[in-house]
Order: sequence, then C-alpha cells, then structure tokens
Amino acid sequence: MAAPPPAARAWLSTLSPRRRFRAWLQARLPLKDSWTLGQRNIYILPTRAGFTFAATLVVMLVASINYQLSLGYALTFLLASSALVSMHLTHANLRGLTLHLRPPAPVHAGAPALLEVVISNPGGQRYALALRHEDDAATTVWTDAPAGGQAVAHLSFVPPRRGWHGLPTLQLETVFPFGLFRAWTVWRPASRLLAWPRPEQPEPPLPASGSSTGDPQPARRGGGSELDGVRPWRRGDTMRQVVWKKVAHSGEMVSRETAGSAARELWLDWQDTTGDAERRLARLAAWVLTADREGITAGLRLPGREQPPGQGAAHRRAALDLLGQWA
Repeated sequence: MAAPPPAARAWLSTLSPRRRFRAWLQARLPLKDSWTLGQRNIYILPTRAGFTFAATLVVMLVASINYQLSLGYALTFLLASSALVSMHLTHANLRGLTLHLRPPAPVHAGAPALLEVVISNPGGQRYALALRHEDDAATTVWTDAPAGGQAVAHLSFVPPRRGWHGLPTLQLETVFPFGLFRAWTVWRPASRLLAWPRPEQPEPPLPASGSSTGDPQPARRGGGSELDGVRPWRRGDTMRQVVWKKVAHSGEMVSRETAGSAARELWLDWQDTTGDAERRLARLAAWVLTADREGITAGLRLPGREQPPGQGAAHRRAALDLLGQWA
C-alpha cells in the first residue's frame, strides 16, 4: 500500500491515537452503497456492563474457592455460560443483514438531507438495531428487522455549503440480548449528495422586464400546426395545461397557451447579480424558485453555461443542479 501524501500525514499527526486509528480503519473500508454483514466486517467487544459482570464472576469464583461452596461453583459457571451464549446471540443479531442506501435527493445548503437505509434480513427476527453517524451518537435511530423482510431507517445529514458532498460514515450496532457485548459494523456509502445554493433571504424581486423577451400577443392560427390558444406540448407543461379532448381525438399531445406563459420568457442572468460568486448563486437560486412558483418560463445564464427557458419541476431541478455544480 502506498504511503499517504505529506498533507495527509500532517493531518493525521494532529489527531488523538483513537481518532488516528479510526481514520486508518476508515481508509481501509471500501465505498459501497450495499453492505452485507459477515464474519469479516462485524466487530464485538464487552460493554461496560459486560466488564462489570466479568468482575462479579471473578469475585464469585474466588469466594466459592475459599469457602468450598458447590452451589457457588454451579452458579458462577452457569452465569459464565450464559454470558458466552449472549456473545454468540449478539454477533448473530447482525450477521447476514444487508444495508442498502437509496440515492439521496439534493437539498439546499444548510437544510437537512434525508438518508434512507434499507435493512434486509434473510433470517429470523432481529431486535434492537441502532444506526447512526459514526462520530455522532445523537443521530442514533433504533429499529427491528422482521424475519425474512426489510426495515427502513432514516438519518439526516446537513451539507454546510453548496456542491458535492461525500456522505458520513455510518455505524450499525446492537447490544441485544443482555447488553453484555456490543457488536457493530462500520459502513462507508459510495453515494454523494449535491447541495444547491442557499436561496437569498429575504427573497429578491425578479430581474427587470428588460431581461425578458416576448410580448403579450393574441394567439394566431398557424398553418395547421397550432390552433388559437393551443400549442404542441412542451417539456415542463403541467397536466392541467394538456387539452385531453384534443389528445383523445388526434392522438397528439397539445397544451393550452396561457396568457402568462405567452407574455413572459425571462432570462435569469449572472450579469444581473452583484457580489462574490456565492452571493450571485444565492440570488439566482432565489430567482429560479420564484419563477417556478409564479409559472414564468425562465432560462438561466452562467459564465460558460446556459439552460434554455422552460417550466416545471424537472426544469427547476435542472437549474438548481446547474447552480450547485457551478465552479
């Protein structure tokens, strides 16, 4: 294995031994969106209660030896056997499970993104499964996995800034049945999350009408391809705009030409914004959301990139994706 670069070595030297070991361990884990648990990726150690229980057994054994208590021997070895069985049950509570992460939907920077993890269980019922971010116990969610079924656990992740983000390392653990042992696995999802720019607040007005094209005009009859108030269906048209009677009669998708859509075709231009890059992107994101909410056909212009005018949820998401990935 190649030695880490100097910058990575300098960063590792600033960490405590425990965090250094965790960073070393994570670097050895593959990036996967599906993670099947087996002998090679499940770890198990006694809990604090387990160590206390072991100390109690030692005291009981010493007392039984000193006082030659046959029932003391029997009770001590019975409890020790129960602890060994519980270790097997704790490990088996995770073994065979498969974790699968569904692709996370983009969100605005600073807003919580939903991470949806499906836990598939091919065996018997599994109890008291705790899923959390590895470095944040406060994010823990608990679930049971039904026999031969699936359970869904939801976590949240807040991207601090726009752009692509790797997802946090996740940890699934259990202390079932007696809490004497803790079994866990560490999982690094391969998916990444796109964070859109945080929209400017308070919401700015749309750019002046000089940036828009198209004047209100009465609909005209156009060579048999368009009728008054009707035009061919375009990507982004809502289902309400579709003229279903004409669709049933002709078999072609057509939409109503509303006065608002005929009147304004707005360009959201980088040149109409001020400030640094992030402030410009925040304003453009706010404009994209406002134009979508008001049903305005809008295009987006960035340095070196352009999205043609359109409407609808798909167009809004494509515009926000463009803003989130712009560099």
